[in-house]
Amino acid sequence: MPEGPEIWRTADTLNDAIQSRKAEQVFFAFDELKEYEDVLQGCTVAGVEPRGKALITSFDNGLNIYSHNQLYGKWMIRSKGEKPETNRSLRLAIHTQDASAFLYSASEIQVLEHHQVEAHSYIKKLGPDVVHPDTTYKEVIDRFNSETFRNRKLTTLLLDPGFLSGIGNYLRSEILFCAGVDPDLKCKDCSSGEIEKLASYSLKLPRRSYQTGGITTEDVLVESLKREGASRKEYRHYVYGRNGKRCYKCGEVIQVVKTGGRKVYYCPTAQK
Repeated sequence: MPEGPEIWRTADTLNDAIQSRKAEQVFFAFDELKEYEDVLQGCTVAGVEPRGKALITSFDNGLNIYSHNQLYGKWMIRSKGEKPETNRSLRLAIHTQDASAFLYSASEIQVLEHHQVEAHSYIKKLGPDVVHPDTTYKEVIDRFNSETFRNRKLTTLLLDPGFLSGIGNYLRSEILFCAGVDPDLKCKDCSSGEIEKLASYSLKLPRRSYQTGGITTEDVLVESLKREGASRKEYRHYVYGRNGKRCYKCGEVIQVVKTGGRKVYYCPTAQK
């Protein structure tokens, strides 16, 4: 499933293609949304905004399309008159005079009035967005220190969008590694220094990934590994997806453990 950085980059791509442009035609695959095709036709796309792992596409008539890609949803952009070659099921299409935005395979699409957006069952529960530039270090460290979250295991907590939104599986492993924190710990088990590092990297790594197109490692390491002929897969992350490989910091072998059915990658020396 795409994480916060990927959702933000998707929003950027959609805004570049359809923002401030009139919707000449809108298509919904779901019968319950068909009535909005004519309502949105001729309206201008005000913008596309990330909300956790969902997107809100706003129109100048006050209506908004809520979409959540879940595991398989994917947006594709094409020039006007072109259509992607894919076997996926088309769920939503917004056609403007210059380009078309196609959403495939997504199962959760709704049309909301302006006042309904913040009250949406998913959006109203979201914690601070770690990619959003207005989210501050103080907000994040206050979440880690909150009595509401102190008794939660970190591996579970970091995937809870009600705690911090935008963190998924690869960012979870990377944050824990960079903070030097044992994946088995709860918030209350961590020292103040560890909490400070967790809060710092919970902002730093998602924003770095957003800026770099999915890379969480530092520029110096990336350039060094590139000179050695490393592939993108090899230099993209510190630990995520690197089970059995050597840790870039200490040389220990990266290990993986399943928790809640999902994999957490860690260095037994740097984090234990």
